[in-house]
Amino acid sequence: MGVITYEHEITSSIPPNKMFKALILDTDNLIPNILPLTIKSVQILEGNRKISNIWRRSQFISVKQHIDGIDEVNHTCKYSVIEGGALAGVHDSISYVVKIEADPRGGSVCKNSSAYHTKGKEHNITEDKIKEGKEKAKALFKAIEAHLRSMPIPIPTTNEKFSLVFLVFLGLRI
Repeated sequence: MGVITYEHEITSSIPPNKMFKALILDTDNLIPNILPLTIKSVQILEGNRKISNIWRRSQFISVKQHIDGIDEVNHTCKYSVIEGGALAGVHDSISYVVKIEADPRGGSVCKNSSAYHTKGKEHNITEDKIKEGKEKAKALFKAIEAHLRSMPIPIPTTNEKFSLVFLVFLGLRI
């Protein structure tokens, strides 16, 4: 068995906590609505949505993902594809670590590490296929970002309005 790894980063204007919630915690509801032609549905088959979840996605007819761990404080998620078309018959599994960090400009940086666990030493993973995978991940991330940017800002309560006006008066960026 061989392991092929790669890493990539995607930047966003969305703060890390908001992006993590959308990309990781609310993905089962959000993704099919944002990308209905790509992902028909996401179903939780086992678990409590936090640890040891298996999700089914319809992008490759079906793909089962096992959530290995979620750290909401550090905005990190570890998961594995354990079954389905994404394994293409040549992988035992594909493991991912997604970490969303704060960007100095107020946005976020999504760092993704992928490990393809092949069934043997022979595999068909080329640079073009890795690039294609990165582009699909970026498209998903940017679709979520666009959705979050288009959401209306909730109307603050009376106390929040006072705080908001006071912070704007002081010239602080929220």
